[in-house]
Amino acid sequence: MASTRRRVLTPILLTLAVGGGFSRPDPAQANGFVDDAEVELNIRNYYHYRNFLDPIYPQAKAEEWVQAFILNANSGFTPGPVGFAVDVIGQFGIKLDGGRGTSGTQLLPPGSPDDVSRLGGALKAQYSETLLTVGETGLNLPVLRADLGRIMPQTYEGAMLKVQEIENLTFHVGQIWATSLRNSIDMDEDLSFGGATSDRFRYVGAEYRFNDERTLVGLWGAELKDIYRQQLLGLEHEQPVGGWVFETRLGVFLGNEDGRARAGSRDNKTYSGLFAAGYGSHKFTLGLQRVTGNSPWMRVGATDGTSSGGSLANDSLNASFDNEDERSWGVRYDYDFAGLNLPGLLLTLRYIKGDNITIRSAGVEDGSEWARELHLTYILQAGPLEGLSLSWRNSSLRRSWSNSTTSDFNENRVYLSYPLSLR
Repeated sequence: MASTRRRVLTPILLTLAVGGGFSRPDPAQANGFVDDAEVELNIRNYYHYRNFLDPIYPQAKAEEWVQAFILNANSGFTPGPVGFAVDVIGQFGIKLDGGRGTSGTQLLPPGSPDDVSRLGGALKAQYSETLLTVGETGLNLPVLRADLGRIMPQTYEGAMLKVQEIENLTFHVGQIWATSLRNSIDMDEDLSFGGATSDRFRYVGAEYRFNDERTLVGLWGAELKDIYRQQLLGLEHEQPVGGWVFETRLGVFLGNEDGRARAGSRDNKTYSGLFAAGYGSHKFTLGLQRVTGNSPWMRVGATDGTSSGGSLANDSLNASFDNEDERSWGVRYDYDFAGLNLPGLLLTLRYIKGDNITIRSAGVEDGSEWARELHLTYILQAGPLEGLSLSWRNSSLRRSWSNSTTSDFNENRVYLSYPLSLR
């Protein structure tokens, strides 16, 4: 249920969006606020079909079809030493088909009505190269990433500070107190991990780019209050060699329990390595991942997989391969058909295998799993519908264990999306 803070914050932000600030600025001082505004309506039509293969699973399939409209309205900054701006996000979803025993794709909340909607926003203040955001926003940080794998984007509510006053060096600090998950339309104050919930998540991080910005080193710390603490040392590097481009992304996550340890004693070390080589229209990727300790990898609101790319090498469409003790490897091939004079047509093939899995709650020891994916996307490059994309995602997931909450399945997703710029 939304908090008092939530009920007070949203009307203030919407008033600012309409009124233009704490007081109405004169036209000479408000040009940036209005003239630099950007408004985009993302029109999405998503269909998911998942065929469950294990007879023990309570349903044979999950099948849903949803139409959604997502409005992002971002003002420019007001002139002056401190500039103010407002972001507003509106979401509206219509269930075209689903329910009657076939729900569970996470396109919409379980048991939701035929249509759902929500409005939120954030206030931003900028001084020099320092930006403060208070309110609702998406995040893409190594220790906290919004999951964009369903029709409604996941968002977080909190206060976030980004400082870039020193060249090539970026500082991040923030506190999150609520989230709207990918299968929810409400802002939820319960931030969860390991069956426990907390009312706040804090993070601090520093990233430094050098070597003509081809190399990045990052150091992060995070805390889900009274549940876990986590540290990350990350390295990213891109190196062109002749006609090839080599990419490396390494991460070492260290975690343990925090405060009252509501999710129990935790001891986790997770190692992630992603190595890619691109040549022309081809790109080959190898992912290596290892989880050690007495806990799966730690993340807020853990879900099976993420379609938007995660912090781990083998985070994939339907699984993250981040269970306790799990070892995994994955191979991926991407092809851009622009090399065959078909710009806008993209292909991805992927296979990931994990073993040595421990899941204490399910009594699993030395478990294994594998996932296979095929993605085919076409994006219109010109004309009145430029940017319209059609995507087909076919995948399979197999695990050595099964119960009433886990099943092997085959899946097809069809996405139609069109970003319409209104300003």
